[in-house]
Parts: sequence; structure tokens; C-alpha cells
Amino acid sequence: MRKIISKSFNLEYNETKKGRLDAFINDEISELTRSQIQKFIKDQYITVNGQPVAKSGFKLTNGDKILVNVPEEEPIEAIPENIPIDVVYEDDDVLVVNKPQGMVVHPAAGHPDKTLVNAILYHCQINDDDMIRPGIVHRIDKDTSGLLMIAKNNLAKQSLMKQLKEKSNLREYVAIVHGNFKEKTGKINAPLGRSKTDRKKQAVVENGRNAVTHFTVLEQFENYSLLKLKLETGRTHQIRVHMQYIGHPVAGDPLYGPKNTLKGNGQFLHAKTLGFVHPRTNKWMEFSVEPPKIFLDTLMQLRH
Repeated sequence: MRKIISKSFNLEYNETKKGRLDAFINDEISELTRSQIQKFIKDQYITVNGQPVAKSGFKLTNGDKILVNVPEEEPIEAIPENIPIDVVYEDDDVLVVNKPQGMVVHPAAGHPDKTLVNAILYHCQINDDDMIRPGIVHRIDKDTSGLLMIAKNNLAKQSLMKQLKEKSNLREYVAIVHGNFKEKTGKINAPLGRSKTDRKKQAVVENGRNAVTHFTVLEQFENYSLLKLKLETGRTHQIRVHMQYIGHPVAGDPLYGPKNTLKGNGQFLHAKTLGFVHPRTNKWMEFSVEPPKIFLDTLMQLRH
């Protein structure tokens, strides 16, 4: 059964040179990603002059009329799944977990299950009206490992989100990055927003959202350095974009780093230390976990 159409776009190609169908739609409709467009073409939701086309690379000619039908998304629901999680701390209000590399934090298009949220819902009860991101107050990327704080009720959620907004909590990372540094410490203050050339990426952009990252050089090796990074703000891909911006991309980063890099399971970035005021007791709590084995093994190789 075909999905219900949620919206449609009528486009006309007015270029003297031939152009790719998927690239043209991507330029014209900013809310769609290139992968979404290619899937819609494959599923015959997009027609050229009234006819479906077989390939995303279909060449358009001047005057071609394109109809883009956007299907209604299937509802996403977070359901409990018996997936082991590394619990660092837990009480009636908060849960602190060490997320492994390769795990998405919550269900979304393309990742409907096997997420950290699915695992948490099996592990314990979360009293939250958000059906997709219950208990989630902050996130780390799929291939970034490390500490996350989870709110088990509304009191905890409001308190932890307030601390994030007021920048009163502690979030420190360690990362292996390309290149060496003359300075021992630094501060990167550069606004972030969606990249104008690649919608999958964030970038330093004029009039973007305020973003501040502090770094300290812990060790230096041949062509690489180990950094401690402290977040003042928490924007999407903040550390990865800021390090690329200053010419020291995170090693292993498939999105913002060079192809010639350290081999691993994605970026060598780990949320090592997390601190916050407990929402009920008002006591300061701080946790720290070591990076995964592949991170530590790579450090050992660099040292030798």
C-alpha cells in the first residue's frame, strides 16, 4: 500500500545545460535531504513530465516539469528493547550511562530502534510525556562514546535542562585530533549553523547560534594531539566543527575530517566527565569514565 502524500512541490527546470534530477530538487527544496530525494525517486514519488524515472541521476533538460510528492512519515514510537547498557549511576531521579560508539541516542527516521532510549525503557521506568525522547536532556553523536545524564521524571528533567541552559553543569571530552599545537590552552568562540553547501553538516556561519569550546593540550605525538575539551554550549557537532574550523579535525571523523586519518569506529571523541547538581538533593555529582578500548589502544600506538 502506498503512503499518504503529505505535501507536493511543482518545479520546472530552466537551465540551458542538462542537470541531475536529485541535485536540482536538492537545490530547490531545502527541507529535503539528498538521501530522502533519492529514496522518493526510487519509490516513484517523483515524476518528470508526468512519468516516473528510474535513476536519481536522470538528466533534466530545459522546460522539464517535475512533481515531487512527499509521503507522510510513518510514526516513530520508542519501545523497550532488551539491550545491555553500562549504568554508571542510578537513583529514583537520574540515570547516568556510558554510551558506546555506534549507538544512536533516540529513535528517528533511519534509526527506529536499537537506540539508547529503547535500552533505557527496558531497564527502568521513565515518567515523561515525550514518547520519542523520554528522559533525554542532551545528546552525543552516534559514533561518540561517553557519559549521558537521563531524567527519570519531570522534576529531574526540568532541573537538568535548566542547568544546561545556564551552563552550570560540567561536560568534558577527550579527543585525538590531527596536528600539533604551539599553545597549551585555547578558546574557540565561533557561531554554528547548518552548512550552506551540505545539509548534513554544521558549519561556522555568520549569524549562527553562539558556540564556545575550550581546549587543553594533554599530549602531543607525531601528527596528532590528545586534547581535553570543555563545552560551554552544546550545539550539534560542536566539537567536531570547531576543531575542523581551527585546522585540527578530530581523527577518524568521517564527516569533518580528512580521508587519511586514524582507523577506528568513527571519530576519536569521548565524553569522559559529566557533572551536575542533583535535582532533588541539590548536591554536586561528578562522574568520569575511560574511553573505549580502541581509543586507548590507538593512544598506546601513538605513544610508541
